[in-house]
Amino acid sequence: MGNYSKALEFYEKDLEITKKSLPPNHPDLATSYNNIGLAYDNMGNYSKALEFYDKSLKIREKALPSNHPDLATSYNNIGMAYSGQGDYPKALSYLEKALAIRQKSLPPTHPLIKQSIDNIDYVKKKM
Repeated sequence: MGNYSKALEFYEKDLEITKKSLPPNHPDLATSYNNIGLAYDNMGNYSKALEFYDKSLKIREKALPSNHPDLATSYNNIGMAYSGQGDYPKALSYLEKALAIRQKSLPPTHPLIKQSIDNIDYVKKKM
């Protein structure tokens, strides 16, 4: 198991710097929020992860085209956090959005498409 609390500390420092140096809807700020969400997710704190994933998603929805792979990453991460909470219908909804974007924007054999399919299968088995 990784040292997620230490990672979180560094991600929060990164966020402070990023907030001071970039406009509020810059995609790099979304990445900072996403990274903090990942740390919380890996620690099993899904509600806190969702809080940061949502901040990341809101920026990405404004700053990126609707078929951008980073948007799919946000949907995937939110879906898996809901899965971690046991909210499988909500998880499935987000995971299906991620898959749809990845199928449009990535080559058919890209590993992220398989990841999306595997995540959807996992959630469906839990339902």
